[in-house]
Amino acid sequence: MNHFLDRKLSKRFRTFDDDRNGFIERSDFEMSVARLAEEFGHEEESPARQRLLEVCLGLWDHLLQVADTNTDGRISEAEYKAAFALGLLETTEAFDQSYMPYLSAIMDIVDQDQDGKLTVTDEIRWTGAMMHLSEQDAREVFRHLDQDADGFITTRDLLEAIRGYYFDDSLDSPGYWLLGPLDS
Repeated sequence: MNHFLDRKLSKRFRTFDDDRNGFIERSDFEMSVARLAEEFGHEEESPARQRLLEVCLGLWDHLLQVADTNTDGRISEAEYKAAFALGLLETTEAFDQSYMPYLSAIMDIVDQDQDGKLTVTDEIRWTGAMMHLSEQDAREVFRHLDQDADGFITTRDLLEAIRGYYFDDSLDSPGYWLLGPLDS
């Protein structure tokens, strides 16, 4: 694993670690889904909220299975990175197939007019609620993801950026900016 990917994985780990205790746990996924759903007015019984929770808990279960090497029911940053080094993201095709349900579930909550597009305000709200991204960072992320400068980003734009985050080491890739600036 190169230093660049190592930094990106550290950043992503911190966005998963909702309670900032140094571990990814099931409750981190539950809390981030609840915050996102509530930000966009989805109560507990909302089908969109339930779908996102189901998808996120499926992601959690998979991550726990492949990364929790000491079987303590939580994932340390070292375990998280080791799972990636061992091939958690093998191909871009497998990645796309696993990430599309996640992005679709997020869009079901965030894209309130159901036009398949997010505005900068949507980006600020969802990334702040789900991943604690600052407004400034979310605005910068949006600027980089909105490649055609039409004022919107789509599910496809998000998927390409997420894919780029993990598979593209280019500093000018939209994926580089997915979670805001990387720490040194």
